[in-house]
Amino acid sequence: MKRLKVALIQHSCGSNHADNLQKTSGMIRAAAASGAQLVLLQELHTGTYFCQVEAPALFDLAETIPGPSSEVLGELAAESGLVLVASLFERRAPGLYHNTAVVFERDGSIAGTYRKMHIPDDPGFYEKFYFTPGDLGFTPVQTSVGTLGVMVCWDQWYPEAARLMALAGAELLIYPTAIGWNPADAPDENKRQRDAWMTVQRGHAVANGLPVLAINRVGLEVSQHRTEDGIQFWGSSFAAGPQGEILAEASRDNEEILLVDLDMERSETVRRIWPFLRDRRIDAYGDILKRYRD
Repeated sequence: MKRLKVALIQHSCGSNHADNLQKTSGMIRAAAASGAQLVLLQELHTGTYFCQVEAPALFDLAETIPGPSSEVLGELAAESGLVLVASLFERRAPGLYHNTAVVFERDGSIAGTYRKMHIPDDPGFYEKFYFTPGDLGFTPVQTSVGTLGVMVCWDQWYPEAARLMALAGAELLIYPTAIGWNPADAPDENKRQRDAWMTVQRGHAVANGLPVLAINRVGLEVSQHRTEDGIQFWGSSFAAGPQGEILAEASRDNEEILLVDLDMERSETVRRIWPFLRDRRIDAYGDILKRYRD
C-alpha cells in the first residue's frame, strides 16, 4: 500500500459510557465516508479520564476484551471496512487491570492488542493505582493496512519504546493519548508542556524514520471525587512524517476528525539518506539496561 488515508478522532468525553460510544461511532462513520482506511481513537475514549483520583469503585468501569465495547467497535470496523485502533480499560482477571489498546481488522476481528507499558503516577494522573504494567512487550500489530506500532500515552515519552517498535518492523508509531494542563498553571508553563509533548514524539519520527500519529482528547474534565482543579485536555492531535515534519495538526479545543494522507514509501527513502539503524553501536549500549549509571 503506497498511500494510506488515516483519520485521528479527537473529542471530549462525558460520564455516560453509551453517549461516548455513540459519539465515537458517528465520528468513525464520518471518517469512513471521507475515505479513511485507518481510524485512530484517543486513550480511554469510552469515558472521562477517571485516573484523576484513587477510588476503588472506579474499577467497575473496566470490562473484558472481548467484551461489550470491543463488540461494538468491531462491528463498526466491519461495517465501515476499515482498520480501527481503540483504547479500553481492560479487566483481565479479578484485581488485574490494564490500559489496553485494541486493533480491529476490516472484518471486525481483533488483530492484536497492546497493554500500556509505562504507567505514570503524578498529581491528577494516578494510573499506577489502576493499571498493571503491560506484559505483551513492544510488538507491532500486523494488519491489512500495514504493521502498526501501537503504544499508549506515557509510552510516548520513551525513545526506547519507539526504537523497539521500529526494530520489530513497525511502519507507523501510534499513540492514543489523554494529556492536558492543570488549569491553575501559567500560560508559559502550558506552552512548554505542549511543545515538549510534540517535540519528543517528532524526535521519535526522526530517529526511526517513521510517521508518528498522536491522538488526544479535548475539554475540561473535573472529577466528581476531586473538584478543585480538573484537567484541561489540550487536543492538538497530530501526524508527523519520518523527518519529523508536521503533516496535520488539530486544534487545542475542538472536536475534530483529522485526516492525513500518508506516503507509506517515504520511510524507505528517508532511511536511505539518514541511516540511523545502520549506524547504531549495539556493542556499546549495554548500560541502557541499568536504572542509572553510577
